[in-house]
Formats: sequence, structure tokens, C-alpha cells
Amino acid sequence: MSVAEAQARSAPSDASASAELAIESAALTKRFRSGQVAVDTLELRVPRGAVYGFLGPNGSGKTTTIRMLLGLIFPTSGRYSMLGAALPASAGSVLPRVGALVEGPAFHPYLSGRANLARLDAADLTATGRTAPRRIDEALERVGLTAAAGKRYRHYSLGMRQRLGIAAALLQPRELLLLDEPTNGLDPQGTREVRHLIHQLGREGVTVFVSSHLLAEVEQVCTHVGVMSTGRMVWQGSLPELAAQQRVRVRVTTSDPQAARDVLARLGLGEPTVVDGEALAVLGSIDPERIVEALVEAGVGVRGFVVEKPRLEDVFVSLTGEGFDVSG
Repeated sequence: MSVAEAQARSAPSDASASAELAIESAALTKRFRSGQVAVDTLELRVPRGAVYGFLGPNGSGKTTTIRMLLGLIFPTSGRYSMLGAALPASAGSVLPRVGALVEGPAFHPYLSGRANLARLDAADLTATGRTAPRRIDEALERVGLTAAAGKRYRHYSLGMRQRLGIAAALLQPRELLLLDEPTNGLDPQGTREVRHLIHQLGREGVTVFVSSHLLAEVEQVCTHVGVMSTGRMVWQGSLPELAAQQRVRVRVTTSDPQAARDVLARLGLGEPTVVDGEALAVLGSIDPERIVEALVEAGVGVRGFVVEKPRLEDVFVSLTGEGFDVSG
């Protein structure tokens, strides 16, 4: 399919459909001078108000995509928009409404956390100076850095530096946040705090675009997900839509797994089999209670019966054909 065909196919049917998207792209492509295609005809559809998990193994093009969206690098071809405006033409009016954390924050090492935020805020032409102290304090409090606000940045741990980067993104009211691995380096408590913050931002109507390698985190905080593999989007949509297209299995633990398999087959369950001494099958539309009843009626002693919904990790492997590099 040509780039022109991809653009035509992905164009919104009307202006209202496009207005409901915080991020939209058509055939977005980035080819480096070496010939490597980092992002290949990407079609992004991020609804306004969504917490969108951007998933993919290391090298799949996630960070390159975020850098293109922010204008840090330019695409080779394709088009994209944020908050209803085409970029990069409208960058001057759109980017002040967007907060970002990309590839780890960089601050002045000999300044305190508060002083670093003050310098950033002073450089923002859209910021109001008289409200700066209040906004800086609020940003530090939201990321749990109030107690360390006076500490020099060079003495911050990796997790504290990551939190300060998020605070910088929240100095001004934002309609859209782009966060690249926001929980990188955080301890479990810090991870929970950032997860709560993302939840809260979503409830406030902020669209949050989160690139992450932590599948469990995405399941807990995201409403939508996009899965990247070798520069291409292989699936995107809401989490309920993703779950609905996956097959739910039943697992029967018994001393006679072959007899249990035969019962599952007679009931019409899909792909009945015996694996590691247990009977398994695809559930389909049959009530689990009916399956247990049929097993008992057939004289099968049921030691355990589990309905297994696929984990996001299983779904990811089925979509990309590869494991997930949790090192990111």
C-alpha cells in the first residue's frame, strides 16, 4: 500500500471525528540516513481524555514516535496532529498545551529541585511570573518531592530525577501529557504514586500518552493501548476491545485429565487438549457452571477448575510474535 493510499484510508470521515482525537497520525514514517526505518506508516488514534498505553519491545519505535510528535525530530513522510491542529505548522499554539517527559529529564546539577523548576518556568513565555511559586509548590507536591525540593539535583536518586521531570511537565495546566517510561527508576511506593497521579490526571480530563515496558502498569492505569512491533502499529483500541478478541480458556485439574478432555469436547468447547496433566479448552459461550456440572455427572473428580483470561503479556506475544524486553 502506497503512502498516498494509507493517508486516504486513514483520513477521518468528518471534522468531528478528528476533533475527538488528542493525537492523530496518517502514514507517519521516520527513515534515518542509515536507511533504518524506525517508524513505518504509523496510524495513531488517541481519544481525548484517554490514558493511552504505548507498548512495544526495545527498538520498536516508541521513543522516535514521541520525539516526532514533539517536533524534536521531523518525519520523513506522513502527517500528524495534536489537539486538533496539524503539526509542525501549529507547534507554536499547540505545544504550550502539551507536557512531556522524554528519555529521562536533564536539569542543572548544582541547583535544587525547586530552583530548577523556577528556571524552567521563567523561560516559558506563556507562564505568569506572579503565580510561579504556587504552581511550583503544587507540582512538587503532586510528585511527592516537597521534602526534597531544597536538595541539589546532583544528589537526587534516579527515581527522584524522574519525579522532577514529571513535575516540570505539570508546571502549567496541560491538555495532553506525553510520558516516556515515567516510572523508570522508581521504587514500588514511587511507582504507586505515579500510577495514582496518572489516574487522577485522567479523571481531570487530561489525555495521557504513556510509553512503557511495564505491562502490569499499563493494565492498571490505561484505558486504551497501542502495540508497536518493528516500527509498525500492530493493534490499538480500548482495553475492553482488546480483551474481547482474546480467547478465554478453562483449565481442569483432575486425576483423569483424558476423561475431562472428552467431556470438554462433547460440550463443544474449542481445542480440547491435555497439557501437563491438566485438561484445557477454549471456553466459548458455555457457562462455566454447566461445564463443572457435566464433569461431575461424568464421574470426573474435579480438584480444580479455573477460567483463564489472557494476560496482557500473552496478548502482546500473540500480536508481535516475540517476548517483551522488560529492560526497556
